[in-house]
Amino acid sequence: MSALDLSAFSDAVADIAEKAAAATASLARGHHTASAFHWRDGLFVTAEEAVEDDETLDLILASGAQVKAELAGRDPSTGVALIRTTGSDGIPTFEMAGPPRVGSLAIAVGQAWDARLASLGTVGLVGPAWRSMRGGEIARRINLSVTAGGRFEGGPVLDARGALLGMLLFGPRRRVLVMPHENIANAVAALDSKGHVARGYLGASLHPMRGAGMQGAMVMSLDDDGPAKAAGIQLGDIIVAWDGEEVSGPRELLRRLGPPSAGRTVTLGIVRGGEPRDVTVAVGEKPLA
Repeated sequence: MSALDLSAFSDAVADIAEKAAAATASLARGHHTASAFHWRDGLFVTAEEAVEDDETLDLILASGAQVKAELAGRDPSTGVALIRTTGSDGIPTFEMAGPPRVGSLAIAVGQAWDARLASLGTVGLVGPAWRSMRGGEIARRINLSVTAGGRFEGGPVLDARGALLGMLLFGPRRRVLVMPHENIANAVAALDSKGHVARGYLGASLHPMRGAGMQGAMVMSLDDDGPAKAAGIQLGDIIVAWDGEEVSGPRELLRRLGPPSAGRTVTLGIVRGGEPRDVTVAVGEKPLA
């Protein structure tokens, strides 16, 4: 292995950050900022937690220009929000990266008002597909070993070639995570066309049930026009399985009612009066609030 030229390495990282900054914007929120980046055709993505539904949005572009923007939609299951604005002519977009490797370099980029931000670290963990707390099926788990404050939230994370790994988010205990670009693409397609991402809906309120060697989700009420009632589920039924997989309680069931479940037909294992049985349910689409 040849000796590492630290000066050349430093310049290469700075060049990647500088190029990415041209596609990165600051999302002004009072005295605070988050980051956003250009996806395509005047559409920017940012962290869903960084915006409010009734908020007037101001984007500060890399050029320093401040433009008005509107919230096109939000997807809590992936943490992605889509922002639509004009005045994006000439702003570049990112090439998509391949799957990262543990230990590979990762560059987080952001913008705070008119200041560019960059932080260099490594991919600390790469795991299999997982389900978010709000029911999103995430393509892969990517944890970063990188120092990044709140102003980086919603900004792009790049590999050593400058290609997009995904969007920077914060998980439990402020762990720095990446929402993979595959999930962003799916969310953008739905938000741009419909303004929301469909979520599954049973039409039942649930309560944890544990005891007598059983755990699951007890049905406490039913919507009159909901899928659960239409399938024959009754008050007091205890849902213990979803397509043959055990359900430990309401939280796990709600995770399964993520976007991919809407429109599916599933088999719920229930216990009624102490007797197990299966019920086939056509999962609906959760009504918009």
